[in-house]
Amino acid sequence: MLSRQHMTIPIMLLFLAVLLCSFPRLTCAADQEIGDAYADILSDLEEETPAVRVADPLYYWNKGMYHVNDRLYFWLMKPVATGYKKVTPDPVRNSIKNFFSNLMAPVRFVNCILQGKSEKAGVELGRFMVNTTVGLGGFWSPADKEPSLRKVSGEDFGQTLAVYGVGNGFYLVWPVIGPSTLRDTAAMGFDNVIAPGPYLLSPMPYLDTEITSLSMWAVDKVNALSFRLGDYEALKGAAIEPYEAFRDAYIQNREKKIRE
Repeated sequence: MLSRQHMTIPIMLLFLAVLLCSFPRLTCAADQEIGDAYADILSDLEEETPAVRVADPLYYWNKGMYHVNDRLYFWLMKPVATGYKKVTPDPVRNSIKNFFSNLMAPVRFVNCILQGKSEKAGVELGRFMVNTTVGLGGFWSPADKEPSLRKVSGEDFGQTLAVYGVGNGFYLVWPVIGPSTLRDTAAMGFDNVIAPGPYLLSPMPYLDTEITSLSMWAVDKVNALSFRLGDYEALKGAAIEPYEAFRDAYIQNREKKIRE
């Protein structure tokens, strides 16, 4: 039987090219806040140009990083996610999706409290307790069967700062992570601190926490992408100028979440 260390090697080889372009430390919290930003804004691309605008003084950097991420998607992430989807049963993919969503519940709960959204905080706490216990660590989501616990809030510290009046600053696109703003990028640090992932690994000294954390990030990223293969390219093709369309849709989507 392969050791835990040997099982990590194939995952890291698949994503080495991606990770070399990314920040030194990526966690599940960062991925939740920004790493799936493109997925969150896909439905907004066909809507009208938002009234909310954002400064883009790093236009040439941002557009360059957009094209880098575009190539990474078509050359690496999409082929890997396609192969992963073919060999991984739907129940397994859904369980992994549930696990990572449940793992980030403390981040959402804390930000709901900071924003004064007590009802949403109660939902997040209830979902976390039910899914962690009855749902066997979050791999199953029995809370979805309860109408009062069905909706996940999606709150993060970037939204919390916005509630207290902190503006976007300016637009940023990071390699691998994707679209962001100065405010949302700075906010990742807070969410990373309260994300439980690294703390779950720390009592296990036989694991390389950094490598295992990156491996978890890679699995979460590919698993999430396997549910929405084809969406990105379809909507990219529908946009007259994809970079501007994704930028405006990202800002519109963030403003919508802040108002909710």
